[in-house]
Amino acid sequence: MKRAFAIIALLGLAACGADGEPTPPHVNTAVTLSTSGVSLGSSVSVGRGPFRLGLGLSS
Repeated sequence: MKRAFAIIALLGLAACGADGEPTPPHVNTAVTLSTSGVSLGSSVSVGRGPFRLGLGLSS
């Protein structure tokens, strides 16, 4: 859990534009229905140029 919090904190810092203009994060959310139940997924990523840093969670 501490590692996930550290990654979220780094994503927040990167999204703030610590080295330039603010870069808004890209957020994806998905809900999947199947015969085995409901699946939820979410991801947050920020990028600058060819680099992108992201975090994804699913259940």
